Amino acid sequence: MNANVSESAVIRVFDVVFSFIGLIVLSPVLLLVFLIGLADTGSPLFIQERIGRAQEPFKLLKFRTMKMDTASVGTHLADSNAITPFGRFLRKTKLDELPQLYNVLIGEMSLVGPRPGLANQTELTAERLQRNIFAVRPGITGFGQLANIDMSTPRKLSRYDQVTIRNLRPRVYIELILATALGRGAGDAIRT
Repeated sequence: MNANVSESAVIRVFDVVFSFIGLIVLSPVLLLVFLIGLADTGSPLFIQERIGRAQEPFKLLKFRTMKMDTASVGTHLADSNAITPFGRFLRKTKLDELPQLYNVLIGEMSLVGPRPGLANQTELTAERLQRNIFAVRPGITGFGQLANIDMSTPRKLSRYDQVTIRNLRPRVYIELILATALGRGAGDAIRT
């Protein structure tokens, strides 16, 4: 077995263990956010089709941060007025991402990898195809997110995705998760 395969297997084990523990330990937070979100929008979970590994679509889970009638576009194209006050809090604290632990647990995502795009983000998809980004599971965090590079700059983001993939070893995986947990990276920008 070569080093890349064994490192990928270790990372997948980390994904399963960390996401399972995260879902258990954070279940009170998940429940509280769900209940507040229910009062905020009436529909606290946001489920959106994204493009995953091998360009397979999957249903990404998040806590809803925008009004129900907001168009399904990249965050950088959404109007800032679409975000609810509670949604602003969720985005700032990154709590809106917590339901993705389920996507990680079932193997649709990894904790670390390229952020999954939408099917209508054709420029991003083309850039990622050129760089073989779809060879790996998409992730919740990566070098691009920590450098505050979002999907509004597809070429630049794809380059950072490539850096994430090339450098992804168990030690780097842990470092990126810790940096994200400590608040680095601002998430996707919102059009103002």
